[in-house]
Amino acid sequence: MNFRTEIEATHAPFGISHSDRIVLLGSCFTDSVGSRLDDDGFTTVHNPMGPLYNPASIARVVKRKAPYSIDDLYRDGSGTYHCMDYAARYSDADGDKLLSIINTRRSELQQRIEDATVVIITFGTARVYDFTPGGYVAGNCHRLPAALFNERLLSIEEIVDEWKPIVESLNKKVIFTLSPIRYTADGLARNSLSKAILRVAIEQLCSESGAVYFPAFEIMNDDLRDYRFYADDLKHPTAMAVEYIYQHFSRTFFSDATRAQAAECHRETMRNRHIPDIHQL
Repeated sequence: MNFRTEIEATHAPFGISHSDRIVLLGSCFTDSVGSRLDDDGFTTVHNPMGPLYNPASIARVVKRKAPYSIDDLYRDGSGTYHCMDYAARYSDADGDKLLSIINTRRSELQQRIEDATVVIITFGTARVYDFTPGGYVAGNCHRLPAALFNERLLSIEEIVDEWKPIVESLNKKVIFTLSPIRYTADGLARNSLSKAILRVAIEQLCSESGAVYFPAFEIMNDDLRDYRFYADDLKHPTAMAVEYIYQHFSRTFFSDATRAQAAECHRETMRNRHIPDIHQL
């Protein structure tokens, strides 16, 4: 008897090797995959601005070319400045100091995107919070008062219209994934609706732009499909689940030679950290 439905790995229309330069942006699941690529000796940068969960905020970061000015920051009642595009750690009482940090990071990220040969984008949620003082979707609410935000769902059309020109202009190998992390604070029904919107939008983007979809969401929800593969919060995949998904990713995008090189790099990484190598599944 079979007690689970295994998703078979398929060969992607392009591969990834150690000569590639990889940029990963999106939800915190992106950092899990990016860290594994790091351990396997690949050249990566992942979420230098912190995790971003919705397609509108990720697009805003990718498209941003101009440096930030003090007028681009929000100053709250305590005098603290916030960059609403990025994670909550991008806040400071010294506006000039914060500007220096975010503009350095922004410049570095834009250079890494320009130099990249592979871009991996992970959408987490279609639910966004319009930041009313700025007139744009916030990347992070920075624990500011709820009255400053309007909650809504992005439409499939909004996502496709925003991202299709981006994919075409990047002119790189682009991989979309849908984060398997469950946004249970929204309720399971609302989480399912959000994920469905993202999945349909990604499918349309891939069919119209040449990007590729990697089924991390389906592997977690249909192949593993058991709460033992979730962390104690019942939202995030365990390390074992991430490893299983990553091995599926490697079979999809790596040649046999690349997999062998990655395995050797991983063993070396573990030796340097004095950690037993438990990732060879």
